[in-house]
Amino acid sequence: MPLRAHLIELRKRLGLAAIGLVIGSIAGWIVYPTVFAILQAPVVDLNSERGQLIALNFSGVLSAFDMQLKVSLFVGVLISSPWWVYQLWAFITPGLTRRERLVTVGFLGAAVPLFLTGAFLAWWLLPKAVGVLTGFTPADSTNLISAQEYLTFVMRMVLAFGAGFLLPVIMVGLTKVGIVAGRTWLGGWRVAVLLSFVFGAVATPTGDAISMLVLAVPITTLYFIAVGITLHLDRRAAKRARAADLADGLADDDLAAGADDA
Repeated sequence: MPLRAHLIELRKRLGLAAIGLVIGSIAGWIVYPTVFAILQAPVVDLNSERGQLIALNFSGVLSAFDMQLKVSLFVGVLISSPWWVYQLWAFITPGLTRRERLVTVGFLGAAVPLFLTGAFLAWWLLPKAVGVLTGFTPADSTNLISAQEYLTFVMRMVLAFGAGFLLPVIMVGLTKVGIVAGRTWLGGWRVAVLLSFVFGAVATPTGDAISMLVLAVPITTLYFIAVGITLHLDRRAAKRARAADLADGLADDDLAAGADDA
C-alpha cells in the first residue's frame, strides 16, 4: 500500500475511533457520580482506617469540572475499547480476505477481555498502591491529594495494565495473517521477558517487587502462550504450503501426460 493510501487509512481509522470515544465519553458523563465515588473509595477508606485527614482536593474553580471531563473521557476509553481496538487492528492489517476477517472476530473476542482483565487487575492493586504511597504521611499530618494528580495516577495504572495484556493477542493476530512468523517471536523471548519486567516496574507506582511481579509475570506467561500458538500457526501454514505445492505438482504431471498422449 502506498504511503498516501496509508495516511488516508490512518485518518479514517482515527476518525472512526474518535467517534466511538465521543459516544463512550457521553456515557461516562452520565455515570460520572457513580464512577467518581468508586474512584475515591480507596482514599475514603484510608481516611476512616487511619484517623488521618486523607482526601481528594479540588484546588481551583474549574478543577471539579475538569475532573468530570477527564473521568468521562477515561470511562469512554474503557467503554469504547472493542471499537478502537478493532480500528487499530484494521489499520495494521488492511485489505483483509474473507478468512482474515474471521481472524479479526477472534482477535476482538480475545483482545477486549484481556484489555479489561488488565484494567481490572490495576483496579485491584489500586487500594494497595494508594495505601503504600500515602503511608509516608507523617503522624498528626493531613494529606490533601490533588484530584487531578490522583486521576492521572489511576488512569496511568489502568491503561498501562490493559495495554500490557493486549500484546499477546496482537502477536497471534500478526502471525495469523502472515506478517510476523512465530520463530521471530520465539527468537526475541529474552528481550520480551526483560521488557515485561521493566514495564511492570514502570507501570506499578508503588515500587515494590510484589506489585511488579503481579503485572510482569502474567504478561510474560501470556507472551509464551502466544509464542506457542504462533509456532503452531507456522506449522499449519507450512503444512498447507506443502499440500498446495504437491497439488500443483500433480496438476503439472497431469498436463504433461495429456500433452504426451496428444
